[in-house]
Amino acid sequence: MRTRLLALSLLGMTIALAGCHHGTRPDGSRVEKGGVVNMDSFESFVATHPTTDEFKKMYPGVQLMLPGMISTMEIRYDNTRFFPQVDKDGRIIGGDFH
Repeated sequence: MRTRLLALSLLGMTIALAGCHHGTRPDGSRVEKGGVVNMDSFESFVATHPTTDEFKKMYPGVQLMLPGMISTMEIRYDNTRFFPQVDKDGRIIGGDFH
């Protein structure tokens, strides 16, 4: 009985700690699950004209609201929803947070 309880406790702790994993970007900076904190590095990244897939890899905690997508009228102050401007090839060339 005690070994089962110990095994279940260890399993629960392992699952809980697995959710705490943070990845790293190619430049070595940490990937946060929340919004953008360092605006300078974010603006530098957007200046490279990334694709939407590259954006989602670098900033998984930011909801990318592409043209034509429907969104709510809520105001977010945590930089978690980005409205990009895209060029004819679908690359992000600018935008802002709402």
